[in-house]
Amino acid sequence: MKRVLIILAIIAVIILVMWLGFQVKPQHFKALAQPQPEMETMEIPQGLPKPVENFYRSVYGEKASIINSVVIIGHGRVRQFGIWLPTRFAMIHNAGKDYRHYFEATFFGIPVLKINEGYIDGQSFFESPMGTYYNDANSNQGANLALWAEGAWFPSLWISDPRAHWQAIDDTTAALFVPYEKSEENFIVRFNPQSGLIDLMEVMRYRSPGDTDKVLWLTNEVKLADGSAVSYATWLDDGKPWAEFVIDDVRFNLDVSDLIRARGWQE
Repeated sequence: MKRVLIILAIIAVIILVMWLGFQVKPQHFKALAQPQPEMETMEIPQGLPKPVENFYRSVYGEKASIINSVVIIGHGRVRQFGIWLPTRFAMIHNAGKDYRHYFEATFFGIPVLKINEGYIDGQSFFESPMGTYYNDANSNQGANLALWAEGAWFPSLWISDPRAHWQAIDDTTAALFVPYEKSEENFIVRFNPQSGLIDLMEVMRYRSPGDTDKVLWLTNEVKLADGSAVSYATWLDDGKPWAEFVIDDVRFNLDVSDLIRARGWQE
């Protein structure tokens, strides 16, 4: 009996240590030192669906910034194997064309899992200890959607890139069409009737290589009392977010030609 109690106590301590380790938030990556260049602006286009026009005027006013590249530094959580892993990340975008993500999941703030993924020249890649694959057809489709969905952090992309266009649905909903290979795919974008901001984006997306059916993929952002915001990504059949992201620093229109093809994050 004593031996059983000792074993149970050891298991309890291990569980407690594991739980504590995953409660420690990692320090976010250092921001880039390059100064941000002055950004050009553009008029809000005429003829947008009413909720879309209201959104852009709520965010930008009369003129929107023209974004060519973005470097985002942040922290959050990613749910893997039913466990929420504290994470820090860097996201680099050649707006509307390519992106690279770098994630570090941490334990007591120490990186224990590193993932590089992205979509460059129309081909996806995923590199991690759990598996690596390149230019998978399902992943290409999902990565292209992520490329455009993350434009919610720099939404002038959706009116500055002539390949993207909007279609009215009703007073609070519109369809956003984006290019994919030789065709198009579309998001359903739902706007808040009071604030005019985006409440939810949804699109059919492949979740994994080898899947034969797409799953409804949802993204949204929730403003917090301190003025910050948390962005969520959710698979509808899962019913709860699998990722939470908080931005700590964002830089626009830097030269990312080398950074987007690198791996990891150099501090």
